[in-house]
Amino acid sequence: MTTKRVTVATDGSCLTNPGPGGWAWASEDGRHGSGGHAGTTNNLMELRAVYEMLGAYPSDTPLLILADSMYVINIFTKWLRGWRARGWLTAAKKPVLNREAIELIAERLEGRDIRWEHVKGHSGHPLNEQVDTLARTAAERIRDGSGDK
Repeated sequence: MTTKRVTVATDGSCLTNPGPGGWAWASEDGRHGSGGHAGTTNNLMELRAVYEMLGAYPSDTPLLILADSMYVINIFTKWLRGWRARGWLTAAKKPVLNREAIELIAERLEGRDIRWEHVKGHSGHPLNEQVDTLARTAAERIRDGSGDK
């Protein structure tokens, strides 16, 4: 039996960088999730969205992950193998930022059927607009004291 590939968008938001931030994911099947943190960065929120989304789907579900963050896409399609080979150093011989979050996501990606696609942010793509709004709302709730910490 072949499982249909599910399209899922992810996004992160920070009101100040660093500062209160939010993450979100939403799929074409109507499922979604969001949350946030008081002291974080935009890149960490982008990564958190992917991590949370991967936890929401069984590992045998093929996924198409839409992201407006080339940082996130490049980590898992271009950079990760080299970082591991160099002992978690960048090509410039500097420690990889956000390593812990990246390693957690890499574990969840192991053995999965994943495709990545870049979508331009704020360009009217329905799922991207949805996750942008959810992530920003989560960040605002953190800032205003009515969300996760």
